[in-house]
Amino acid sequence: MSSSKMAESSNKTVKHSLNDDYDLLKPITSTSGLRQGLTSYGDAHFSLFLRKVFIKALGYSEDALSRPIIGIINTYSALNPCHSNIPQLIEAVKRGVHLNGGLAVEFPTISIAESFSSPTSMFLRNLMSMDTEEMIKAQPLDACIMIGGCDKTVPAQLMGGISANKPVLPLVTGPMMPGSYRGKRLGACTDCRSNWAEFRAGTRDIEDISMLNEELAPTGGTCGVMGTASTMACVTAALGFMPLRGASAPAVSSARLRIAEETGANAVSVAAAKRTPQEMLSKESFFNAITVLQAIGGSTNAVVHLMAIVNRHPELQGEITLETFDEIGRKVPLLIDLKPSGDNYMTDFHNAGGMLALLYMLRPVLHLQAMTITGQTLGEVLDTSPFRSFTFSSEIIRPFSNPLYPSSSLVVLRGNLAPKGAVMKASASKDRRLLQHSGPAVVFKNSIDLAQRIDDPDLVVTKDSVLVLQGIGPIGNPGMPEAGLIPIPRKLAMAGVTDMLRLSDGRMSGTAGGTIVLHISPESAIPTSVLGVVRNGDIIVCDVERRYIGLEVDPNEIQQRIAERQILVSAERDTSAGEVAKKRDPAKRGYRALYERHVNQAEDGADFDFLTAAGQDIA
Repeated sequence: MSSSKMAESSNKTVKHSLNDDYDLLKPITSTSGLRQGLTSYGDAHFSLFLRKVFIKALGYSEDALSRPIIGIINTYSALNPCHSNIPQLIEAVKRGVHLNGGLAVEFPTISIAESFSSPTSMFLRNLMSMDTEEMIKAQPLDACIMIGGCDKTVPAQLMGGISANKPVLPLVTGPMMPGSYRGKRLGACTDCRSNWAEFRAGTRDIEDISMLNEELAPTGGTCGVMGTASTMACVTAALGFMPLRGASAPAVSSARLRIAEETGANAVSVAAAKRTPQEMLSKESFFNAITVLQAIGGSTNAVVHLMAIVNRHPELQGEITLETFDEIGRKVPLLIDLKPSGDNYMTDFHNAGGMLALLYMLRPVLHLQAMTITGQTLGEVLDTSPFRSFTFSSEIIRPFSNPLYPSSSLVVLRGNLAPKGAVMKASASKDRRLLQHSGPAVVFKNSIDLAQRIDDPDLVVTKDSVLVLQGIGPIGNPGMPEAGLIPIPRKLAMAGVTDMLRLSDGRMSGTAGGTIVLHISPESAIPTSVLGVVRNGDIIVCDVERRYIGLEVDPNEIQQRIAERQILVSAERDTSAGEVAKKRDPAKRGYRALYERHVNQAEDGADFDFLTAAGQDIA
C-alpha cells in the first residue's frame, strides 16, 4: 500500500472513531480500548472526551489511541535487585506490542523484594495482589503484561490478574547467573545458607564470609537455584501463561529480551481473542502445575501460593486442596538436579532444555488438553515446539528411570499436631533418617525467643531433639516469615550436626534445605491450636511414609492445656479492651489490622477471606 493510501485509510479510521465517540444519540457500548470502564461523570460521551483530552497531553494521536491498549505493569524498584532488568524488559515488550499493531502503556504497582520487606514479603503479597487487581480493572486495558520476578510478586500478580479477569500475560525477570569463589560455583541463596551455617559452625572464617558475600549474587535477577522465584516461574509456565523458555532464561541474557518481545506480540493477539485467565484455567491446568512442582523439587512456598491462586477462580475454588499435592506427588519423581534438592543452578536447567525438555519427559503424566494463553492446548504447544533429545543433559533433567528422588518431593503431613495439614520438602532432607523420627521437643515461643536462646550453651538439646518454633504463622508474626529453617544450635553445629527435625507454623525459603515441617495448621496463634500448647520435653513423632506428624501426649492432657490457654487468652483480651480507650495500639492500625482480621490459614493460601472467589464482606 502506498503512503498516501495508508494515510487515507488512517484518516477514515480516525473520522469513523470520532463520529462514534461524540455522537450523542448513540450510547457508548464498546468494552475495548479507551471506551471501556469510563469514569462516571453521568455523561459517557463527556467522560470519553475528557479522557482523550488528558491522554493527548502525553502526545498520543487518534491513530495510536484507536489500537488495542496493552498495559505493562512496571514493578521496578531500586530496592529490588530481582527486578533490576525491568527497564530493558519494558522496552522489549513495547517493541513486540508496537510491531503487532497494539499500543503499549506502562504503569506502576508496588514492588516487593524478599530481603528488603519488613516484617516479611509475604505480609505484603496480598496488598500487592489488591494493587494489581484494582489497577487492571480501573484502567482501559485490552490486555496486561505483568512483569515480576521476586518470590511474592508473581503469585500476587496471578492472584490479582485472575480476580480482575482481563487478559493477562506474566513476564518473569529471570534468574541471576552463578558466581564463583576459589574455583567453586556459588549461587544465591542456597549457598548463602550453607556457607552461613559453616560460619556458625566455625568452619568458615570472617574473611571467607566477607569475600563470599560479593560472589553469591553476581548479577541482577532472581535466586539462581530452584527457590521460590524459579519455582513460581516454572509453575506459571506449566499453568500455560507464558512461553516455556520464559521460565528459565537468565535475567541478563538476550534470550530474556526476546521472550519479552514475544510476550508483547502475544498480548496483542490475546487481547483480540479476549482470552481471560478464568476462561483459560481449568483443574487440569493446576494438575499440570503441581506435577511440575513435584518434578522440580520446588519450593514449599508454592503450595501456599497455588492455593491462594486457585481460590481466586470462581469455578475452581475448593477443587484443589492439599491432598491434591500429595496425591500427585506419589506418582511423580524428582527429575531436576538443582539446589537445594540437588547440585546445580537455573542456568544449567535452561541450557539443558528447560521447561520444554522437562515437559517432554513428563508428557505421560500431564493433562495435555489444558489450554494455554495463546489458545493452543499444552499438547499442541509441545507438538509444535522444536525439540531434540540431545539438547538436554540426562544428569540435569533425569528420566523416570533414574530420578533424583523416587516420588513425593513435597509431602503433606497430618496428625493431632496439624489436623489441617503441614508441608515438608522431603527431597531436601539432609539426613533421611529424620524422615521417620521421634524425639523430645525444644520449644521457642517466637522468633525473638529463638534468637535469644538458640545458641545458649546451657540450652538443653541433643541431635535427637525436635526444634519447635511457635508464633510465626500467618497471624502470629504476622506474615509467615521464612524462619522455619531454625538454625542448628551452635554447640551442635560445632560438633558436626548438620540437620535436625524442625517444626513451625511458618515458612522457609525455597532455597533452603533440611528436615523441616512447615505451615502447620491451625497455627499456634489460634487458641485451639495443638502446636500452641507444645511444651519442652513433649515427644513428637514424624513419619513421612505414613504422612503423620503427631504430639505423643495424652489427648485429655492436650485438651486441658488448650482450655487453660483459652482462659488466659480471654483474660488478656479483656485487659487489652480496657486499655483501648486510653491508647490505641499503633501496631494494629491500617493494613496490619486488616491483615490480622482477614488472613486465611496456610491450607487456604494465607489470602484475605474477602479476596477469594467466594468472598466475604469486611466486618
